[in-house]
Amino acid sequence: MQDQIKEYLKEVEQFSPAAKVQLEDFRIRFLSKKGVMAELFGLMKDIDPAQRKEFGLLVNELKVKAEEKVNSFKDVFESTDNTGKKDLDYTLPGENIELGSQHPISIVRNRINQIFQRIGFNISYGPEIEDDWHNFSALNFPPDHPARDMQDTFFIEKNGGTNDIALRTHTSSVQVRVMESQPPPIRTICPGRVYRNEAISARAHCFFHQVEGLYIDEGVSFADLKQTLLYFAREMFGEDTQIRLRPSYFPFTEPSAEMDISCTICKGKGCNVCKYTGWVEILGCGMVDPAVMDLCKIDST
Repeated sequence: MQDQIKEYLKEVEQFSPAAKVQLEDFRIRFLSKKGVMAELFGLMKDIDPAQRKEFGLLVNELKVKAEEKVNSFKDVFESTDNTGKKDLDYTLPGENIELGSQHPISIVRNRINQIFQRIGFNISYGPEIEDDWHNFSALNFPPDHPARDMQDTFFIEKNGGTNDIALRTHTSSVQVRVMESQPPPIRTICPGRVYRNEAISARAHCFFHQVEGLYIDEGVSFADLKQTLLYFAREMFGEDTQIRLRPSYFPFTEPSAEMDISCTICKGKGCNVCKYTGWVEILGCGMVDPAVMDLCKIDST
C-alpha cells in the first residue's frame, strides 16, 4: 500500500494541467468525497498498528501536495495574462450565441414567395450578369429600339468594345430562360436583384429588388391576371386593399398596365406617401406579347 501511495505522490508531482478542466479532473480524482484521499483515509483502520504511523504520514503528505498543486494552478488560471484577459475557464457553461434578425428585404421577399407558392407558382432564379439576348432582344427590344432607353443600363465592356453584356435591368431575363428551357404550362415567379444607372434618392437606388411572375397556359386571360394580382395585394397588404389598373406600355407585354393599391397609410384619404391621391403604384403587368413567346420557341397561337 505504501508503494501505491508513493506512486500517487509521483503522479501529483508530475501533474501539470494545460487547462482548467484538467485541473478540475485532478481535484475530483484526489480530493473529492469519493477520491483517492477519501479511500486512503478509509483504509487507515485496517492498517497494522505498527505501520499505521508511517502510513498516516505518507497519506498526509499526499493530501498536502495534492492540495498545494490544486491551489497553485488555480491561482495561475484565475490570474490575468499580459493582455489583461482572464484565462478561459472550460468548466463554465457556454454562452448563448445571439441570433441575428432577418433583413427587411428578405422578410418581404420570403412573404411574396409564400403567397405565390400557395397558388401554384414555383420559384426561378437566373444570373445577375446577363447577355443582350436574355436582357433585351428576347423581350422584344430590337437593336436601337427607343424602348431600350427606358432603362439606364450598367454595361460591361468586353475586349473589342462591344456592349452586349450587362448587369440585368429586370428579372424578366429569368422568364426568358424559363421559357427556353421548359414547355408550357409555366407558372413561376422570379425574385432577385436588378441594376439600373439611376440617381439615388429616398425612393430609388441604382440596384433594387424585383419579383416578376410568368403564367403561360391555354385559356389564360387578362381576367386571370387581374384576379391573381388582387389576391396577391390582399394577402400582402390586407383584405381591405383595393387595386386599380391603368393602361401602360412595356415591350414584352400586350396589353400592358400599371397597378396601384389603395394607400395603406391613409386608407385612401390622401397623405404624403400617396401624394394625396389615395393610391400607390406598386407594379407593372400585362399579357406576354406573342412576339416574346415566338422568340422563345413557344407557340403563341
